[in-house]
Amino acid sequence: MSNVRSIWNGAISFGLVSIPIKLMNATENHSISFRQIHTEDGGRIRYRKVCEAEEREVTSSEIGKGYEDADGTVIPITDEDLAALPLPTARTIEIVAFVPADRIDPLQMDTAYYLSANGAPAAKPYTLLREALKRSQKVAIAKFALRGRERLGMLRVVEDVIAMHGLLWPDEIRGPETVAPDERVTVRDKELDLADALMDTLGEVDLAELHDDYREAVEELIATKASGEAVPSAPSAEKSGGKVIDLMSALENSVRQARGERGGAEAKPLRKGKGAAGKKPTTKKAAPKKRTSA
Repeated sequence: MSNVRSIWNGAISFGLVSIPIKLMNATENHSISFRQIHTEDGGRIRYRKVCEAEEREVTSSEIGKGYEDADGTVIPITDEDLAALPLPTARTIEIVAFVPADRIDPLQMDTAYYLSANGAPAAKPYTLLREALKRSQKVAIAKFALRGRERLGMLRVVEDVIAMHGLLWPDEIRGPETVAPDERVTVRDKELDLADALMDTLGEVDLAELHDDYREAVEELIATKASGEAVPSAPSAEKSGGKVIDLMSALENSVRQARGERGGAEAKPLRKGKGAAGKKPTTKKAAPKKRTSA
């Protein structure tokens, strides 16, 4: 990991133990970036920073920060003002709690980082924290400051390294109440049986084998155009027309297709009763009739 550039140097505060660390990004962006151009002549389109008061372009050295108040007044804020804030997390990842990993809502998880021990003296306390996290089977919740604001973080062990996920603050997560379907929908057991069968057929996948098909197609498109070859036309997509589908038929066809792609036997229609797919529905025996005396 020595060839990865650190983006922040500081320390982990573990009680009275201080662990000097370097922070580095754990992910990298492989997206293809495009330039904006003038379609008539291919000229680059650039954005210039202009001062509204003087109506002239300004350089980066002339640009600072400012907070716009409700009445439109702009209050200048300098880097020195922010650096002087009495925040204990300015150069410290301050551990505040240890909790089970399932206490963390995946919606909160943001950017991922690796934490590297900064120097030989940091190796022992770094290893101590790593092994303590492993043995406790918990994650550490911490507060840290990065890029001008205090953030929440979750520390966990990845192989032999301590990783940290930036977490959104709880009040930054929108509630899902307005997203759920408005009308009441009833799902039948037969439909759930077919959904279970489809999930079983698809099974698990090695995430390392997944790749970005769109990026590969864009790279191929760029190479084709750069060589001067004709770009093949895209196949025409069938329009769904927004018609209502037969859910049962769609599920059955999905199971057949998935089993065919996985090399399994063709799925049989699973129109069984309540319970797991393939089980016979239970039937109640009729109660014996009472005999009446003549």
